[in-house]
Amino acid sequence: MRTLYLIFCCFFAAHSLTSSTSTSPSSRPRCLHEQSSILLQFKREFPLKEPEDLLNDYDYPKMETWKAEKDCCSWDGIECDTTGHVIGLDLSNSSLEGPLHSNSSLFSLTHLENLNLAYNPKFSGRLSDSSASNLKSLNVLDLNSCNFSGIVPTSIGNLSQLTYLDLSSNNFSGEVPTSLGRLTKLEHLSLQKNRLIGRIPSWLGNLTGLTLLQLSHNNFNGEFPISLANLTQLDSLYLSFNQLVGSIPYEYANRISNSMLLSMLDLSHNSFNGTIPPSLFRIPSLVSLNLDYNQFTGPLTIQNVSSSQLTALYLRRNNLNGQIPASISELTSLTELYLSLNNFSGEIELGAFSNLISLDLSYNSLTITSTSTMFALAVNFYSLLLASCNIKEFPKFLETQNELWELDLSHNKLEGKIPKWFFRVGTESLARLDLSSNLITGWEQEPSILPWEALAYLDLRHNKFRGSLFVPPFSTVHFFIFNNSLTGNVDPIFCELHNLKVLDVSNNNLSGEIPRCLGSNSSLLMLNLQRNNFHGEIPPTCEERSVLKTLDLSHNQLQGKIPKSLVTCKELEVLNIGHNQISDRFPFWTQSLPKLQILVLRSNKFDGPIWHPREFSGFENLRMIDLSFNNFGGVLPSEYFRNWSAINTEIPYVNKSKLRYMGDTSNYYQDSVTVAYKGLDTVLVKILTTFMSIDLSHNSFHGAIPSSIGDLKSLVGLNLSGNNFGGSIPTSLGKLSELESLDLSKNNLSGKIPYELVSLTFLQHLNLSDNKLVGPIPHGKQFDTFENSSFGGNLDLCGFPLAKKCTESDDEQPNSDHGQDSESENGFGWKAALVGYGCGIVIGLVVEHVLVSRRPTWFSGIYRRISLTP
Repeated sequence: MRTLYLIFCCFFAAHSLTSSTSTSPSSRPRCLHEQSSILLQFKREFPLKEPEDLLNDYDYPKMETWKAEKDCCSWDGIECDTTGHVIGLDLSNSSLEGPLHSNSSLFSLTHLENLNLAYNPKFSGRLSDSSASNLKSLNVLDLNSCNFSGIVPTSIGNLSQLTYLDLSSNNFSGEVPTSLGRLTKLEHLSLQKNRLIGRIPSWLGNLTGLTLLQLSHNNFNGEFPISLANLTQLDSLYLSFNQLVGSIPYEYANRISNSMLLSMLDLSHNSFNGTIPPSLFRIPSLVSLNLDYNQFTGPLTIQNVSSSQLTALYLRRNNLNGQIPASISELTSLTELYLSLNNFSGEIELGAFSNLISLDLSYNSLTITSTSTMFALAVNFYSLLLASCNIKEFPKFLETQNELWELDLSHNKLEGKIPKWFFRVGTESLARLDLSSNLITGWEQEPSILPWEALAYLDLRHNKFRGSLFVPPFSTVHFFIFNNSLTGNVDPIFCELHNLKVLDVSNNNLSGEIPRCLGSNSSLLMLNLQRNNFHGEIPPTCEERSVLKTLDLSHNQLQGKIPKSLVTCKELEVLNIGHNQISDRFPFWTQSLPKLQILVLRSNKFDGPIWHPREFSGFENLRMIDLSFNNFGGVLPSEYFRNWSAINTEIPYVNKSKLRYMGDTSNYYQDSVTVAYKGLDTVLVKILTTFMSIDLSHNSFHGAIPSSIGDLKSLVGLNLSGNNFGGSIPTSLGKLSELESLDLSKNNLSGKIPYELVSLTFLQHLNLSDNKLVGPIPHGKQFDTFENSSFGGNLDLCGFPLAKKCTESDDEQPNSDHGQDSESENGFGWKAALVGYGCGIVIGLVVEHVLVSRRPTWFSGIYRRISLTP
């Protein structure tokens, strides 16, 4: 009892002491009324956020807790000084939405020292010069990951107390204002991930207090500014993902080679060239050097580096050559080395890298050996990337690698069976395994389920695996085993791989029916079973929570109808069931798939119309449709293509460096498809998102070609061959300015070839053969490059390139199919002759000659063109 009493006394004393030393409410600064009013006004500038409106689970709308009856100094995100003025406002991750107006009450908080509005991606607007200059007491301004646009306000340069400025991950554009050079107290400057242009300002070298300078992911150009060597307090410099050129000045490298502070230097993803200054490797404080994805040349020189603390060296995708210097082992602190995609040569012993945990030697001209027994015992790799290193057998030292997370032995000369000891490689740790593009035939010990417990990515494509399809670990997310020789059925246990997002077993000899349960896997993003021998019906696919984006069942022996359960695949972008034996009508319900971009029903037994007045309205996002080699028929009304929104929209010029392809945004897989393009069946291994095509060939369509097809401004390929289309070729096809391939062969088209087609300056393939076209073939531009085969089988066509010459009775330039006047390429033609008709034919011909001879140049420049990547 006495013991209990003593414990109680001690507890009471401790509680009293804690209470007496804590800040009482009366000692807290009390908010001034005017400050509270300003904050409440600021709150009213934004809409109320409901919990379901939050962008992330960690977002918290702090302003929703602000109540007038409470002291504003106690509100979430508010800090006050002793006088009751608001000096700190932190609304980061608060789901702020809408513009920040120039007259916002925020700019009335003139005592603010710390303003944090970061991570509100729907917070937008432009920062006004006059408004921003009101906050002269600011020490910290953080607008990271908002959506501000326009130029960076010059008035920020008036905030002379700033030590921390973060404008990264916005949409700021233009040049960096020189006024920022007045911020001499600045220690942290981050402008990354914007659209800033121009040279990196040399005056940045005057901000000698900077410890971090982050300018990555912009459009800066020009050479490396030597003035940055003046930043002697700099800890981290990031200039990656820009358009910088020239060499790294040796003067800069030499001046910073004695820096005791610089630890991070990232110049990757630019166009730097020349040799790498050796003094960069001697910076005693440098921990990470990233020069990836540039154009550095010459041998790698590493010397006098005994004081180096470098732990990570990135030199991927450059033009470095010669042997990897043995002196690299003198970088005794080095644990990560990335040298892939260069021109290094020679034989190299892995034992030279016994101190590393991450090593990438892929895609050079190296020959790798691993004969050292001591090396096998001493090293424990975390990441080992040896793709394309002329390896002929599985390195035996791998058997001891029980901490390996990533292993890439792809594109080597491994052949035969995988040894059974290989199952002991990183059994509990291995997450990524790539053995693709070798000559592997199978496993020395056939597994029922592979043993790696943490494996997420398994790539065995392009090998010679035989036998049945084995099941990857239940942890697998991406499984690629296409282009092998596997046989047998797909084990239903695949349906239990609940983490599986990508399954590609295409181009094998698998057979049997597709497991019905496979379609109910709610985690699948991509299912590719094409080019096998599957038969039976397509199983019901997609549940309400399905995330399936790509379904490719083409080139099998599937029968029956398309299951209407696919209508629940609301994320579906690619549906390819071509080259099967499907007997069905056109699936009008595919119009209700909001994200569908590619629809391929080619080479099946479909029949009936593809238009119905009550069932068909058009496709919103469809960019490619292939209905060829079926028995679809009927007449297509003139407005048939009117509401195909994606192809109707004109595509702006796209920089080649920013090309995007269909597939997973993480680039683990890319969609592919076979199309009839430019007269050939072409496999598009990667599908550009700008590629638009329509193929209705080899069906039974009749009537006129819909004139609305001319509204498809972005169309690249059009194939209507092998049908019974009649009437004239619509002049509206002349508006398809992006068209590269046009096939109207084997129809019943009549009349003259519209001269409007001459304006298709990108047209590379034209086939109008086997119709009933008459009159002269238009000439000029691309039409002068086509051969006889483009026009054969039209007995009444004449002119180049056919041997049949046009007679005097043939028009010089054909009329349009509507009988309206057609003009020549400069706006004149036979009309010029009519100008002088009343004064005599001779005078008219003279006028025409004068006008034509003085016409402006038709094509005054060469336009850059994005071509297909097959």
